[in-house]
Amino acid sequence: MEPWEEDGPETVKRFMYVNRKAPYGTIYALENLEVVLIAAAFDQDVSVVFLDDGVYQLKKNQHTAAIGMKNFSNTYRALDDYDVEKIYVEQESLQSRGLSAEDLIIPVEVVAADDLREIMAQQDVVISS
Repeated sequence: MEPWEEDGPETVKRFMYVNRKAPYGTIYALENLEVVLIAAAFDQDVSVVFLDDGVYQLKKNQHTAAIGMKNFSNTYRALDDYDVEKIYVEQESLQSRGLSAEDLIIPVEVVAADDLREIMAQQDVVISS
């Protein structure tokens, strides 16, 4: 056994990736999506949360030609291929931006802020961008 390997069964960590930023104008949204896909490829327990302006990352019918950026929103559909099934959107963030779950490109679980705090508390690692 190598020194970096643990004795006993493999431990799966619960990773939660929190998306708070709008999809364009910074690199945060795209890079966070790439990290989620990489973590899921390594069989970690991955969940994803969208709140604040991060809910715009999942909005249907994004048109980005005017800002000269590639629309990467369809890539969120790959989450299902990577068995990322725990996708949460904060209810208050949706409502304050005039959106609903029907406006989003993928199926999500809409949760109230209080419930989201409880879900976050159950994670081993929470990464926010």
